[in-house]
Amino acid sequence: MRKLILILFLLCVYQVKAQEQLTRILFVFDASNSMHARWDESTRIAIAKEILLKTVDSLSTIPNLEIALRVYGHQSPITPSYQDCNDTKLEVPFGPGNHARIKQKIRQIQPKGTTPIARSLEASADDFPDKNSRNIIILITDGIEACDDDPCIIADKLRAKGITIRPFVIGVGIDMEYLNYFDCIGTYLDANDKNSFSLVMRTAVNSALSGTTVQVNLNNINGKPLETNVSFNLYKAGTKTIVYTFVHTMNKNRLPDTLIIDDRTVYDIEVFSTPVVSAQNIKIIPNRHNVIEVDAPRGSLQVKLINPIRSYAVPIRIYRVENQKTLNVQQIDEVDMYIVGTYEIEIMTLPRIYRTVEIKQSATTTVNIPTPGQFTYRTGTRIVGQIFVLNRDGTMEWVTNLSETDLSGSYNLQPGEYVVVYRSFQSMNTLHTTKKKFIIVSNKTTTLNL
Repeated sequence: MRKLILILFLLCVYQVKAQEQLTRILFVFDASNSMHARWDESTRIAIAKEILLKTVDSLSTIPNLEIALRVYGHQSPITPSYQDCNDTKLEVPFGPGNHARIKQKIRQIQPKGTTPIARSLEASADDFPDKNSRNIIILITDGIEACDDDPCIIADKLRAKGITIRPFVIGVGIDMEYLNYFDCIGTYLDANDKNSFSLVMRTAVNSALSGTTVQVNLNNINGKPLETNVSFNLYKAGTKTIVYTFVHTMNKNRLPDTLIIDDRTVYDIEVFSTPVVSAQNIKIIPNRHNVIEVDAPRGSLQVKLINPIRSYAVPIRIYRVENQKTLNVQQIDEVDMYIVGTYEIEIMTLPRIYRTVEIKQSATTTVNIPTPGQFTYRTGTRIVGQIFVLNRDGTMEWVTNLSETDLSGSYNLQPGEYVVVYRSFQSMNTLHTTKKKFIIVSNKTTTLNL
């Protein structure tokens, strides 16, 4: 089933400051029969009308702005044997103070016909009185081209007329094959429901009005913006006042996604990689595409057991030698990402295992450790005791304390030689201390009666 999509064509003739130049926005509205379909607890046409009406209202007080409305698919009903591919009409032309007329026409629209996207785009080029303004087309449609014309060819024709197209494709429940149909026209943003549709509409209009866009490059060790899928905050510079919070995203062309943010604010950025990286005093230049550069080269770490026969819960603490603060705690077999560099890890086995690891760009550093064995004990009376590992040099290293209340216990221990030192809880004589040695083997159980 075709889904609602919103394609925004930014036709920019001159790169001039928006506030010094008239801006014209032409809304091209899909009123084809399929707009009657249900979507997000309503219908496509009802939601599209509601959001467009609010958008027109919000534009009524914007200076140096004129808007117009073209509709297609609303004049000739589609039948099994006929579709009118010329069903496209400029319903309200450009002019000052025409917002009420546009809203009235939007309320009157009833979906009937087919989807002549290409012919509507071609006709739209002549809807603008001249090329002396910033000319923007916002096309709202729920389907791909239904007639014989190719929107890509029309786009080429518009470019031949000296009109530069900078499009956005905003899709609702759209698959990649469908999006590739519009690849010749531009990029896209997803709108999954009414709220996200409203958000992308506002974003598109803001972009059209300001002409200011931003992308955040999270650069790898080679200075390429290939890092992604991490949250970041934009703060008012010099403060911790959050202005925006985003999850960094790549578009379908594997480029950092485009954002629309207020160009009147100077920002600090904090990227929540491990550890956090940041940049300060970022100024957004109006009416141009801005790039925020942050060095965030990352690789991965994984700690694995050697040939385990069952799963184990083993936390791993990650920190840096110059600062003992815990950066992260990940579990055995998990793969987590870290900024390139040297780290210390504490593997919460019994006894503890410590390693120094080097995280390299786009690579996974793997640390393999022996699988533990199990030590179990039973006793007929309460005891006080401790477990020690016996080192090769004959020294003893404390591992853990035995329970003073339980008559049995079980511990996962790393392979090696151990000794348990204990006495009866009730005994008042140090000479009643007992010491027993035992061996732990991976995936095996050793049991002692104490």
